[in-house]
Amino acid sequence: MGKDGFSKCHPAVNFLFFVGAIVFGVLFQHPAYLLAGLLCAGAYYLLLCGQKALKSMAMMLPLFLIIAAINPLFNTRGEHILFHLFGRPYTQEALGYGFAVGSILVITLLWFGCYNRVMTEDKFTALFGNLMPALSLLLVMVFRLIPALLYKSKQITDARRCIGKSGENLTFRQKISSGMTVLLALAGWSLESGILTADSMRCRGYGTARRTNFQVYRLHLSDWVLLAALALTAAVTVCGAAVGATEAAYVPVFTAAPVSVFLPVYCIFLLIPTIIHIKEVVLCRIFISKI
Repeated sequence: MGKDGFSKCHPAVNFLFFVGAIVFGVLFQHPAYLLAGLLCAGAYYLLLCGQKALKSMAMMLPLFLIIAAINPLFNTRGEHILFHLFGRPYTQEALGYGFAVGSILVITLLWFGCYNRVMTEDKFTALFGNLMPALSLLLVMVFRLIPALLYKSKQITDARRCIGKSGENLTFRQKISSGMTVLLALAGWSLESGILTADSMRCRGYGTARRTNFQVYRLHLSDWVLLAALALTAAVTVCGAAVGATEAAYVPVFTAAPVSVFLPVYCIFLLIPTIIHIKEVVLCRIFISKI
């Protein structure tokens, strides 16, 4: 995919949008709002990552189904019993709540995936480096920890496979032992990497004076317009939540607030990055066609 238009905005615009999208995605349990969150987050994630997003989303589907299926085993509340499993009722309402919890998890993962693509380390440190240098450095290390661990685990697994200590021909016990070895290696590597990063930044004088950025970020008129649009749609969404438009209960009886005008406003808030991305792609193709 080409350069994302939303990524070109000021880091404050990017950060505030993702904070709002993730917070709303976690708090709202209404089925309509969950569906809107899944569709909008999935669409933007597809635009950002292309075909790689399909593989990631395919891996999220089993997790979503497992969470939905497991929840009724622990939560047996509900009026409509589908069947009995291990002597416990498996209720329709608990299954619906499991789908809601799974949807919240998937929405959060999708938005964090988009966040990692848009909010780079340089943007985050440019935004918070002068306000809270130690915390900003810590958060940057935490945000990049999971991608770094996945990449490092692949390296370790490939190296062990080359020397015959990892592969499909191992027994179950050997696979468990191999996995524990990789996990211990990752733990040691992450601790060592954190110490080296902290020592390196201390030697460079990080946090002792006002820092400069590799790229200077300035708020332009378009950024102010986007901030106003985000603030307006977020405020209307919060008002909708305050009057109960986003409320839903799944157990013991399913109840949900009727869909109102607050839902389209929430969708507009979530679709702002997607609209900007599509607008950038269309304008780019128009300019290329005129060359």
